[in-house]
Amino acid sequence: MAAAKTLTPEQRTMRARIAALARWSKEDPAPAVKRAQDGLLARFEREVDPDNQLPPKERRRRAEAARRLHMTRLAFASSKARGARTGEAPA
Repeated sequence: MAAAKTLTPEQRTMRARIAALARWSKEDPAPAVKRAQDGLLARFEREVDPDNQLPPKERRRRAEAARRLHMTRLAFASSKARGARTGEAPA
């Protein structure tokens, strides 16, 4: 693990990309993606209805809205970070 401390951020990213590509070259990613998506939606269901009081359909609707909110916030933060790196002025 000592070698990991000498890698640049770009090299660590490339190493992670190599590992992911090696994994997906040997197995179908669909089951892993499904588990991840189901787990994330379950997290948002717990957040929007911690006491499990809502009807399942309404809980799912709110959880999906919370997931879209979360992803939109991530995209916005990413956009701002890219702009800061390129020196782009904020709108």
